[in-house]
Amino acid sequence: MSANLKPADPNLVARAHALADVAAAATMPHFRVPLAVENKDGNGGFDPVTAADRAAEEAIAAHLAEFCPDHGLEGEEFGISRPQARLRWVVDPIDGTRAFITGSPMWGTLIGLLDGADPVVGLMDQPFTGERFWSDGQASFARRNDAPPRIMRSRTCSSLSSAVLMTTDPHLFPPGPERDGFERLRSKVRLTRYGGDCYAYALLASGFVDVIVETGLKPYDIVALIPIIEAAGGRVTEWSGGSAAKGGRILATGDPNLHDAILGVLNGSA
Repeated sequence: MSANLKPADPNLVARAHALADVAAAATMPHFRVPLAVENKDGNGGFDPVTAADRAAEEAIAAHLAEFCPDHGLEGEEFGISRPQARLRWVVDPIDGTRAFITGSPMWGTLIGLLDGADPVVGLMDQPFTGERFWSDGQASFARRNDAPPRIMRSRTCSSLSSAVLMTTDPHLFPPGPERDGFERLRSKVRLTRYGGDCYAYALLASGFVDVIVETGLKPYDIVALIPIIEAAGGRVTEWSGGSAAKGGRILATGDPNLHDAILGVLNGSA
């Protein structure tokens, strides 16, 4: 387990589950039904948002206002409230909106909790498949529907040549050092798969994927996933090797023994 992780208060873990429940009630009526899509990107790209995204974040905010009024909240859709609070929830109501609007189940609701600068609780919920993945800072768990939770462990990987790599979309790496770094890594692994969004991180923590590389992430894209992966035995950093909690260029590995070598490949020093 990473030294940066702290055992979480069980009441806070229970609160994360409650937030996932209220978010699911808001998102599921909109999934695989006709849905208006707006584009938040004013620079010629495509950054979709829907009524489901907004409704889920509003439901999370209302729940916290009632039960945890002193806690902070940072969400993708409505920004930051109470930023000076020691305990701050960092949420993405629908991580993988592109998947959501195309009917693909490769999306989820991300609910993370920061204690100061440290991620202490992480939860990823996929209500359509009935899967939920979470960490209390000491272990990581997976559950489907009402089945008993099972402990998740990432797997060992002896070399890059035997690794499975995932990223959401290779075109998100801009031309130059980031695209070059990704291509160097892709050329060294056994298998590369695209389109996973947050679901890919759950697969890594479950022992089915070895490496995830991303760029351009925001805190709400990654804070919830850090405890899940690291308490399962993996490692998550920025490409610099520092904390991933602020987003940016992210490397997650199931086998931490490969992590530094992969950073060298990404940064062109290996």
